[in-house]
Amino acid sequence: MAPTPWKTRSSRAIYANKWLRLREDIAELPDGRTTIYGVVSTGSCVGVLPFVDDDHVLMIRQYRYVFGENQRWEMPTGGVHTDETPEQAAQRELGEEIGYRAARLEHVSTFYTSKSVVEEVAHIYLGYGLSPATLPPDETEFFEQAVLPFANVLAMVVRSEIRDAMTVIAVLHAARIKQQGTFYGHF
Repeated sequence: MAPTPWKTRSSRAIYANKWLRLREDIAELPDGRTTIYGVVSTGSCVGVLPFVDDDHVLMIRQYRYVFGENQRWEMPTGGVHTDETPEQAAQRELGEEIGYRAARLEHVSTFYTSKSVVEEVAHIYLGYGLSPATLPPDETEFFEQAVLPFANVLAMVVRSEIRDAMTVIAVLHAARIKQQGTFYGHF
């Protein structure tokens, strides 16, 4: 039998900016007790692993303030705006971050980036048939780009050199698809 849902007794906004909202709820537990529960809402996000050909992907690096790092490769990712679908957001992010558009996006996963305190849904795609389509980057984004062999990117995931969840999930899905033999012929 599924666990009994908690009931939200009250909710109050604590903080908000253009990227996130923080609220504090009072939740009633199944046994009648209450607890404080903090929730960070960021909306939906997308990520695209862009394949240049069957064996190479276009990756980016940027400074990641929270971890103080600038050496880790990742795929293009970003938020879904209110007026767009995840597919439209994926194409926009490709244009902003690598200057390309994908002729075809293949959805490989939708997941929760955190199962407890962050309310964010991620949509992951593989991108094929890249063509130039440059859009201006967000005002806080500064990128380095490189075309890397997919085998090297997969090895970086296995060694935990690539650590962001969206890229890890996309690379592992792509490796699974390649191993099943259903990957080739996408170009």
